[in-house]
Amino acid sequence: MAPSVAPAVAAAPAAAAASGQLTIEQLAELDRLAATMDQLDYFEILGLEKAASPAEIKKAFYRGSRTFHPDKFFHVGEEELKKKVQAVYMRITEAYAILRDDAKRAKYIGDVTGPDRAQKLRFTEASEAEVKLQKKKELDEQIGTTPKGRQFYQTAVADLEAGRLAAAERNLKMALTFEPGNQRYKEKLKEAQDKLLEESRKSGSQFKIK
Repeated sequence: MAPSVAPAVAAAPAAAAASGQLTIEQLAELDRLAATMDQLDYFEILGLEKAASPAEIKKAFYRGSRTFHPDKFFHVGEEELKKKVQAVYMRITEAYAILRDDAKRAKYIGDVTGPDRAQKLRFTEASEAEVKLQKKKELDEQIGTTPKGRQFYQTAVADLEAGRLAAAERNLKMALTFEPGNQRYKEKLKEAQDKLLEESRKSGSQFKIK
């Protein structure tokens, strides 16, 4: 009886392992990721818990990208293996691009731990727009909580930068009429008034006690 011959598709991983590209364990991981990555979130792609630190995320990305970088497989003849490597490497890179960003990571965790997990595994343009909107909202809240307060504050900041100290003081006082408890406005007003006082002293226009 003629000896049995293993299927050609099974020979490719063994050939790659034999050539030193991947270990048997790494080949198994490549197959697993290629077959299941559309059901995995970015943390699972990188082999991480959702509480992973930025340093752990970076370390996992470098480990995965070194293992599955397509350049390592340039001379491998098996096209199916190359396709798997390319797909896995691109998903690892995508995962890192999202998880290394604090705001995107927080949004993503909320998405994949919610009821719509299956539809949120990939970070889309819509997700990106939501993050940008949230960042703008947070920035606006830092500057002020009322449109008029923000307007006067931003005008005052421009006045300060241009050296228009009296105008800056006036606009900051106006901003505080809309948000009297805003600590940022108070600090910036003190900065403007301190600069006005210093300018007054330099010009010699301050009253002198005889």
